[in-house]
Amino acid sequence: MNPEPQRQRHVLVGLIGAGIQQSLSPALHEVEAGHHGVRLRYHLLDLDAAGVSLDDLPALLAAVRTVGFAGVNITHPCKQAVIPLLDALSADAQRIGAVNTVVVEGDRLIGHNTDWSGFALAFSRALPDAVKERVVLLGAGGAGAAVGYAALDIGVGQLAIVDPVAGRAQALADNLARHYGPERVLASPDARSALAGAQGLIHATPTGMHGHPGLPLDPALLHPDLWVAEIVYFPLATELLEAARKRGCRIMDGGGMAVGQALGAFRLFTGLTPDYARMQAHFRQLVG
Repeated sequence: MNPEPQRQRHVLVGLIGAGIQQSLSPALHEVEAGHHGVRLRYHLLDLDAAGVSLDDLPALLAAVRTVGFAGVNITHPCKQAVIPLLDALSADAQRIGAVNTVVVEGDRLIGHNTDWSGFALAFSRALPDAVKERVVLLGAGGAGAAVGYAALDIGVGQLAIVDPVAGRAQALADNLARHYGPERVLASPDARSALAGAQGLIHATPTGMHGHPGLPLDPALLHPDLWVAEIVYFPLATELLEAARKRGCRIMDGGGMAVGQALGAFRLFTGLTPDYARMQAHFRQLVG
C-alpha cells in the first residue's frame, strides 16, 4: 500500500496598520514560505481601507485570535497602541515599548519587536564602517523607539532624539537612558541643534512615505560628512535620500530594514529559518 501523501502545511498571517496597500510584506512572506514547502497567506488589515480607526484595534485582534492566524505584523499607527491589548511581551518589546509582530500562542497574543534587529542587520551591511560617535534620530514613535534601541546596541556613542510631538523625544530618551545610561542619550529641541557635530542621521517618521510626501527637515542641514539612514521603503528613494545623495552623503535606504524585520517575523510565525540573501534579492526585484 502506498503511504498517504504528506499534507502541505498552511499558515495564515497578516499586517495591521493604516495606508498599507502598497506593502511588500505579503509577497516577501508568501514566496519565502513557498521555498520551505509551506503555503502561507498574508492578509492586509488596512485601517484606512476598512474605514476604521485605532478604536477598532481590539476587534481586529479578537478576529486574529478567532480566525486562526499564526500572527500579525503591526505597523503605523498601532505599534504602541497594541501593547495594552496583548497578553505578554518579549523582553525586547518590553524594553523598547513598541511591537511590530504579534504571535498567537494558543489563546494568548504575544508581542515581539523585530524592527530593532532588522535595522541593526541592515546597518551592519550598508554602512559597516560609519562613524557613530554622535547620531541624530528623527522620530520617537514606535519605529523610532526600536531604531533608537538598535542604534545604541550597535555602538552609537551619543544619540540625540528629535520629534515634532511635544514630550515624545524626552519620553524615549528617558526610556533608553534606563538601559544604556543617561550620558548616551538626550532629547534635542530641533534638528538644527541636534545635527551640530553629528556624523549620522536616522530618519524614523512617516514623512516621505506614499501618502505622507515631503521632507522631514531642511535639506540645507545635510552635508557630505553626514551619513543618512532611512527606514521608509515605499518609495525606496524618498525625498530625504534624494536630497542627501545630491549633497554627497552616504545613504542607507529603508529596504534593508524592511527585509530584516520580515526575516525575524517570518521565523516567529513559522518556526522556520528564512534565507536573508534570497529575501533581499526578492525585495530588490519587487521594487526594481
